[in-house]
Amino acid sequence: MTTARPGRRSRTSERRSWAPLLVVCAGYFMVILDVTVINVAVPVIGRELSASLTGIQWITDGYTLVFAGFLLTGGALGDRLGNRRVFCWGVVVFTASSAACALAPNAPFLVVARLVEGLGAALIVPGSLALLQQSYPAPAARSRAFGLWGSMAGIAASAGPLLGGLLVSTVGWRWVFLINLPVGVASLVLTPRYVARSPRRAARALDWPAQCAVVAAVALLTAALNEAGRRGWSDPAVLAGVGLAVLAAVAFAVRERLARSPVLPLSLLRSRAMSGGSVIGLLFNFGFYGMVFTASLEFQHQRGFSALGTGLALFPAVAMTMFASAVSGRLSHRTGDRPLVISGMLLAALGLAGWAAAGTDPAYPLLVAPMMAAGFGTSFALTGGAATVMGAAPPGYSGAASALFNTTRQIGSATGVALGGSLLATATDYSAGLRTSMAIGALAYLTAAGLAWLCVPAKPQRP
Repeated sequence: MTTARPGRRSRTSERRSWAPLLVVCAGYFMVILDVTVINVAVPVIGRELSASLTGIQWITDGYTLVFAGFLLTGGALGDRLGNRRVFCWGVVVFTASSAACALAPNAPFLVVARLVEGLGAALIVPGSLALLQQSYPAPAARSRAFGLWGSMAGIAASAGPLLGGLLVSTVGWRWVFLINLPVGVASLVLTPRYVARSPRRAARALDWPAQCAVVAAVALLTAALNEAGRRGWSDPAVLAGVGLAVLAAVAFAVRERLARSPVLPLSLLRSRAMSGGSVIGLLFNFGFYGMVFTASLEFQHQRGFSALGTGLALFPAVAMTMFASAVSGRLSHRTGDRPLVISGMLLAALGLAGWAAAGTDPAYPLLVAPMMAAGFGTSFALTGGAATVMGAAPPGYSGAASALFNTTRQIGSATGVALGGSLLATATDYSAGLRTSMAIGALAYLTAAGLAWLCVPAKPQRP
């Protein structure tokens, strides 16, 4: 009689145990990468497709608007129909629309394909966090999974310009979209194999009036923030967009109070961990994406770096996000999430404050440590922020909780980019605008640290 070797069996079991994490994070990574990788390709796309300025803006912003606007809808669909099923639907839509983007014969076709791509992204992201919570019920394994998931955003944001510049300068802009195809196909094939089927709650209504209200609120707010970076905060179109977004948000709150099966019960928002964790997510995305955006402009416009050189210059922040996620995932089940979030936000605040204090035209080596601190601190805190929000959600609302957390993060990203763009455009001196942007980002990180003291649970969660 033959027996399997214990070592071989344990190694096989370990590989299978980490398969859901790798599959889900691959899908999430390509979604976030598409937010930033397009930026360096847009000028070339505009020239080759003879796109107008408005068309170029919609190639970039259309994806973000649909992505942010439909996140809560994606979360509600996941809770109702099963997160694995909706995640796979999202991968299909995203992969097919990426192929359409790569084959686009003209700018209008590309804009429509980007809108559909944003819809696929909105179906993928809420399910990604919910599937990790389902696949890793033990706190230690879940923390490590959330850590890697969180690091994907920082890596994608920082590596996007590097990868985009490399592809555009070698094989052409269409490969910015074609690289999604093998990832999407692999994710679609492997998800049913390695990720368990998610429970379905078909009795829960989707409440379409509330869904329409939240889509309008988030899309209008994101559009207004995008335009604020170009037009200024006092522009009538920007003010109208913000006002309409507020009205849509009020309509959503009224509808949720009256609905028998709300998309996001208001009782969940009264949870300190749920609402506080979501605001923390908004603040650290505000700080990190504002830093990446303004730093990219500084390196390209002021220092004359190429797109590829800019990506390499941002690499210290990328390297730290991956390292921080591994460390925080191992520590969180021992220390709890609160110390990690607070220390991460304080370190990130120190990094941005160091950049702001570095002077008018600091040498690049002086900026490496601030970027490393910001990248490490943000990723170190993101693990605890995600765990806090997901831990506060009832099992039937894991998709909605993930959608809420990611929606607030998208709003934070759009706000950080818009404010950074406005400060650079309106400051009398470019360097002064950059330093002001970094100082405001540091203040946002400090606010997140204080909020974490009040809202993030002090003790580690037990199985």
